[in-house]
Formats: sequence, structure tokens, C-alpha cells
Amino acid sequence: MADLTPIPLPILVNRMFRELEAKKSAFHLPRFKFAKAAAGRDLSTSIFGRRAATPFGPAAGPHTQLAQNIVLSWLAGGRVIELKTVQVLDHLEIARPCIDMETVGFNIEWSQELSLEQSLEEYVKAMMLIEMAKASGLAPGLDDTVIDMSVGYDLAGIRSDKVRAFIAGMKDASAVIEQLRPQIPDAYAHFREQAYPTCISDNVTVSTFHGCPPGEIEAIAAHLMAEEGLDVVVKLNPTLLGKTDLNAILHDSLGYADLVVPDATFEKDAKWEDVRGIVGRLGELADKVGRGFGVKFSNTLLVHNHKQFFPTGTGEMYLSGPPLHVLAIELVARFRAEFGDRFPISFSAGIDVGNFADTVALGLKPVSVCTDLLKGAGYGKGTDYIADLADRLAEVEATDLDIYTLKAFGLAEAALGDLKIAAERKVALTTTLTTGANLRETAGPDFEAWVSAARLRNTAHYAARVRTDRRYSRPEVDHPPRRTGVLLALLDCETCGKCVNICPNDAIFRYPLPQEPVVTATLSPGSTVIVGETQAVTRAQQIGIFADVCNRCGNCDVTCPETGGPFARKVNLFGSPASLDDAPDRDGLAIERTATGLRSHVRDNGERFTIDDDGVRLVCRGDGLDLSIDPAAPEAVSGTADRPTDIGRMILFARIARAVTAPTIVTYANAAFD
Repeated sequence: MADLTPIPLPILVNRMFRELEAKKSAFHLPRFKFAKAAAGRDLSTSIFGRRAATPFGPAAGPHTQLAQNIVLSWLAGGRVIELKTVQVLDHLEIARPCIDMETVGFNIEWSQELSLEQSLEEYVKAMMLIEMAKASGLAPGLDDTVIDMSVGYDLAGIRSDKVRAFIAGMKDASAVIEQLRPQIPDAYAHFREQAYPTCISDNVTVSTFHGCPPGEIEAIAAHLMAEEGLDVVVKLNPTLLGKTDLNAILHDSLGYADLVVPDATFEKDAKWEDVRGIVGRLGELADKVGRGFGVKFSNTLLVHNHKQFFPTGTGEMYLSGPPLHVLAIELVARFRAEFGDRFPISFSAGIDVGNFADTVALGLKPVSVCTDLLKGAGYGKGTDYIADLADRLAEVEATDLDIYTLKAFGLAEAALGDLKIAAERKVALTTTLTTGANLRETAGPDFEAWVSAARLRNTAHYAARVRTDRRYSRPEVDHPPRRTGVLLALLDCETCGKCVNICPNDAIFRYPLPQEPVVTATLSPGSTVIVGETQAVTRAQQIGIFADVCNRCGNCDVTCPETGGPFARKVNLFGSPASLDDAPDRDGLAIERTATGLRSHVRDNGERFTIDDDGVRLVCRGDGLDLSIDPAAPEAVSGTADRPTDIGRMILFARIARAVTAPTIVTYANAAFD
């Protein structure tokens, strides 16, 4: 497995603010893609009494594990950040590749890839960077942010000292903040004096395994509310629909006949009657202990692996994307038919720009996204979500989300009919719908009940609509990305930038490389240099991988027009010699600045060596290797090598090292330089 190496806070601070100054972007997200407040429209929502400036955010997953991911989500408009699920087993081996977004969405990734201590520090770093961004005026009018923990996967693990320490650190992060504060670089020393919130989060979503016993789910939620003092959301599974109804939607209505849920999953997962009892009892407990309780739709759907993308032996995978949206909305409708609007519902299933505003109109909060951010413009889509929601409010002349809920589907009058108020009162309120009067003020004490009734009406209306909406069907979705069949090389590709946009970890970057030919020169053990044909560099921009935060998830391979995978075929840049040494199966280089220039620690075809570059000559040293090379005249090499040595490739690595650390660009490599 490719291990993640979190990027130190000083490098993240340098990277964010240097890039803003030099490129008007942060972590590759252009400033014009930062979310903006909508004039005259309040898009805020409340999460257990905490204000979030928008209902949008990243779902627990690959976008919420590392500090830079979380900051990117925030800059794009995410104001409810659902952190990646953590558990007591924090040194897992997760198979690679693990994310397949070719058409719908499949993954085999189910837990954090960092230790609990690393996860806590990443979340605190993210919060501090967000506070720095706020102080720098990067999102005026959209300050309020809610961060939601996610823990799993059984009660014993959650009760362990390690997980309880993590939860305690999230509720009071003052020790970690004080540890990180002096690490803020001198150039940004004013942020050392800034006040940072010490409570990162005191609300949590419970994530459990597919097949987790109902009693275990209830016990976990009860423990988190009563013993940890947290507001709790329980994530529920699509299999609640039952085998017959689920397959009728998935196979018959949507056309995904090849997606088969194992019978054992239906047998093991909680049934509707289980959930009915669990929700009722947990609601009563929440009232008793003074905490909030809600549910989330939905977890991913476990299906048989019928594809060849994941490693051999992967028998099952988790479905996300468009078909899951229809299944989850059906569950929301059934849940509300049972419980009304008593419990808040969090939603994440197949959300995209085309259905986000509709889903918000159901009163779901937050409405979070994962699959769609792994495609196309990636994080850059966030501002489109916010802008489209603001436009929808404007279309119905709504000033906030509650008014929008009343007006979004034209069901406000029907919702009035569901209220137990006097007939003349209903007539008066109906009149306000056409006069343009302030609905909140006019309805007064009846407003909340009216909005609640509209949520139920909207839910039934929208669920009926998506059941027959072709946009979620296989013929509409089954369109893989374009592939050329060309094998990726170290240099030169289409340089389309698709891989840069969709990498959840901000691990992929462009860098300019002078279009000078690449020398082909081989030194034989007899000190004879054979100079061959030169290779042209045809592209002004090249693609690189920052290996410390590349976990080889495979998403860039699916999106890339060419074959082989950028993560495997492009130059891998490591943050330090230590991280290079910790990845013996990956070629690449780590760059240090020296008194005379640059030193590159290189692994190429498994061979480890260093290149010292003083701007005139290269000194290359390794096992059985000690050479001095003039890049302008490689045939004049001096020194010794006990094997045939590709001098041209050494010259190329030195060129790349200079390119990725050039002062004209901002990368994680030169952000490490003072």
C-alpha cells in the first residue's frame, strides 16, 4: 500500500499564501472559483444549533482526510465538513487502486489511512488554515463552518483509549494548537497571535460496517451521546429498502442489472423494523441527555465486483453516484412517511450540480458530495453548487432556505392544508404567496410548522420524480472517459490537467520544463560514453506527482486519456529523503537546497543515488557510482561507474529538480524552502 505522509503546517502555509500571491490560486483552485456569498440570499443552515453558511460540503471520504483537502473543500464553499471515518485499527492495508469513477462510482476504500494521532493533527491544521483564510478575507460573508467527526466501526473500538483520546482532542484541541502555533513561518508570523477555536467538533456521524448488528449501532450512538456528550447522526444503509424493492429500482427502473447485492448483505443489515425501534429510542435518549440526534442517507451500497479495475481477489465493492441517489431519496421518503419531520436528515448520495438545489429544498442538511468531486473540475465544482442554489432562490424570490423550501416546488399551498390551523388563517397565508409579503413575518408562530409540512410534501414530490428520471439510468450514465490508447511517458502527454483537477489530495501538479531536447548518453564500465539520438520535449508544461500525499487511489488513471496512470508514469516528487526511503517500491526524487545549489535524492529503476547540482556541473554518487557530469557536454564525464549508466537520465532528473523548485512556480517542493 502507498502510505500517506502528511505535509507539515509550515509548508502548507507557505504553499497557500505564496500561491495566492503569485498565481491567484490556492492548492490549484483559482481564486475566481472560491465560493462567494449571494447578495440578498441567506444560504445558511443549522446543524444541531450550529450555523453553517451553506448546506454544501464534502462527504466523509478522500476529500476530508488531509489538511489541504479540507481547505480546498472549504474554499470551494463547503461549510459542513464531514471528516473521514476513523477507527481504532489505524494501520490498515488498503488495496490499490481503490477508486473507480469511470461511469457511476465504485470504491474499496472504507477507513482512514493515517494514525489517529495524525488524523487529529490534520484536522487541527485544516481548522487553523481555514481561520487564516478567513482572516485574509478569502470568503467574506461565508465564515460559519461546522466540522463533523465520523467514527466507526464497533463499540469496543470506539470505547478504546485511542479513539476516546481522539474524540477528546477534537472537543478540546488547545494542546495541538499550541504545538502547531510556533511552526507558522516567520513570513506569516501574525497568524501565530490569532485566536483559533479550541473545539474542532462536538458532533459525530456513526459509520458502521455493512452487516453491523442493529443492537451494536444503537449502543454506539447511545454511548457517544450519553458518555461522550456528542450530537449524533447515524448513517443508514440502502439495503433498508429490502431486496425486492431495491432490485426493482436498481435493475428494473434504472437498468443496472449487472449490479448485484449479495444476499448475505440483506440478511445481515438492519431491517426497517429494527431502524424504527432504534430511531425512536435514540430520539428519546437524545431528549433525555440534551443532545441532538439525526440520521444520514445513505451509506454506499455493497455489490459484487464484476469489473477488472480493482486488484485480483476483490470480491466486493461499494457503489456510489447516480443510482445511489435514487435509492437514498426513496429511503428519505419512507423515513419521513414514518417519522415525519421529527429528526434532521443528513444526505449524501449521487449529488451533483443538477440535483443539489432540489435536494436542499427537501430540508436535508447538510447535502454533501463525494463522487462528483472526483470527476471533471473536481473541487472547482463547489462554487457552481453555491451559485446554482443562489439562482434557484432568486427564481422563486426566496431570501433564505426555509422560504425556498416553501416555494421551490410550488407546494406551499398544499402544505398549508396539512396544518391544524383555522380555515381563515389558511386563506390569509395562501394570499401572502401571491402578494409578495414576508412569509416568515406573516406566518409568525405557524411558520416552522408550515416549512416542516413543505419538507414532507417536497420529499414525496421529488422522490416520485427521480424514480422515473432518465438522467440516473444506465443509458444516460454509462459513458466512460475518452481514451486514446497512448502509453503515458515520463515527459509529454496531452497535459489536459484533468488529473490535477480530480486528485482529492492535491498531489498532482503542472510544472514548466524548458523545451530543450533530452540527451541520450550511456556510460559503459570502460568509461566510454555512447551518445545517441536526442528526444524532443514537445510540451511546455509537464505533469508531476507529489508522492507524499499520493496514495495511488487510481482516480487519475481512470480520468487520463492516456494509459498507464499518471501516478505511476510521471515523475514522483517526495517531500524528504526519509519519505523516499519509506517507499522502496516507488521511483522518484526528493530535493534539498544546499549551500551551492540543489541536491536530488533519486531512485530510478530501483537504484538509489544523489545528484548535486551547483548550476554548472552535476556530481552523481551512489553504490558503485561517483561521476562528475557537464550537462552541456555529457561525453566529457569523469569518475567511475561499475555498471552501464544512463547519464542522459541523470541530466534530465537535474533539469526536473530545477524546474519544480523554480521561483516562478509554487510547489510543495519549493514551499519547503525558506
